[in-house]
Amino acid sequence: MAASVFSSALYGPLFATGEVGRLWSDSAEVRAMLLVEGALAKVQGAQGVIPELSAAFIHRSSLEVQIDPAGLSDATARNGVSVPGLVTAFRAAMEAPEHAQFAHWGATSQDIIDTGLMLRLRQTLSALEARLRDVLTGLGTQAAAHADLPMPARTYGQHATVTSWGAVLAQWGAPLADALEALPDLRAQSLWVSLSGASGTGAALGPEAAATRAALAEALRLGDPGRSWHTDRGPILRIAAWMAQVVASLAGLGQGLIGLTGSDTGEVTLGGAGSSSTMPQKQNPVAPSVLVALGHQMAGLRASLQAAAAHQHQRDGAAWFTEWMVLPQIALCTASAVETAAKLLPEVQPAPARMADHLGGLGLLHAEALSFALAATMPRPEAQAETKALVAAAIVTGTPLRKVARDAHPALSEDLFSPAAQMGDAPREARAFAARVAAF
Repeated sequence: MAASVFSSALYGPLFATGEVGRLWSDSAEVRAMLLVEGALAKVQGAQGVIPELSAAFIHRSSLEVQIDPAGLSDATARNGVSVPGLVTAFRAAMEAPEHAQFAHWGATSQDIIDTGLMLRLRQTLSALEARLRDVLTGLGTQAAAHADLPMPARTYGQHATVTSWGAVLAQWGAPLADALEALPDLRAQSLWVSLSGASGTGAALGPEAAATRAALAEALRLGDPGRSWHTDRGPILRIAAWMAQVVASLAGLGQGLIGLTGSDTGEVTLGGAGSSSTMPQKQNPVAPSVLVALGHQMAGLRASLQAAAAHQHQRDGAAWFTEWMVLPQIALCTASAVETAAKLLPEVQPAPARMADHLGGLGLLHAEALSFALAATMPRPEAQAETKALVAAAIVTGTPLRKVARDAHPALSEDLFSPAAQMGDAPREARAFAARVAAF
């Protein structure tokens, strides 16, 4: 088995990551760091910190030079970070030492790595946003179409009351809509530039260090935190928390679909269900299972990232290295979940006849409505006790609750036992969710 399912030739298509996958490679990291080096030089040239001609040369070179990540491996292993080797290779590739000497002026490795990371996280969030909109569009369209399709709601895995398929879809989609709406604030509060030098003091950057940082932030279209965040991993934790929210919501969708597509339930069908190697009758809920598995993976990754957020003193190699190990997996886990859901939803179809079958039978899903109807003519505790007795009688005799209850209380309305009349706010919530999604 490969070290990561996301980069595996065997398992990669099962855990597809879409456009995000290309952002989490060595080449993408090197390219992002070169962009930071070039932007820094351009800003410092405009400020007169380094010669303007050299700044222009460095900036242009950062856009044109190609550096093979493999060529940096020995230096990275020796130094613990890739930037010293990158800067050396970059200066050599420019073939103009009179200009190249001014590259990386006053910055430290963490400035370049963290700022380059933010550029890739920004692209990752944009790609996730686009795919999340596809997911929500699919959920919203189906929620509107099936707002009035009654089905059993379940609590603790058991039939509870009546809901609608549209409301179930809305329930899955609401936290995803919340996540989409939270993105602008997340970007503003977390996509930060880093430029504060070796110990976070900016000493080597000169007296205008704060202005240089602000100008670099503007050049790269990142936020200026107004301080060093070398040991404050709050921005990373906030982005990871957003990703975890998305994955958890989609894992819940996956759990629901696994239950609803089971042979004992069968209220939903999947057009792209997987087959068994030995049982011809099987149609396995592969994509929903992927979503649940990704939710499990995310839980462990979040724990590691949380531990890695506690840095010692002004810089901490071990904590930082741990972040490198888990953050890419968090991003790819999220991308795979969103990609899987986007491809899955067009294949999800309700089975109305099966839903109706489960709403029929003894009709015990109407017990709650019955207890409140009886409470109109007797104290609530007595109404509950009477309802339990009627339910017990229905089970023992195999008689539908509707008949048992109306025989005992002829004045009861027939609507108490009509699924269409007992969905409560479910249809409205389905339509409200669909309207919310349509407004995005």
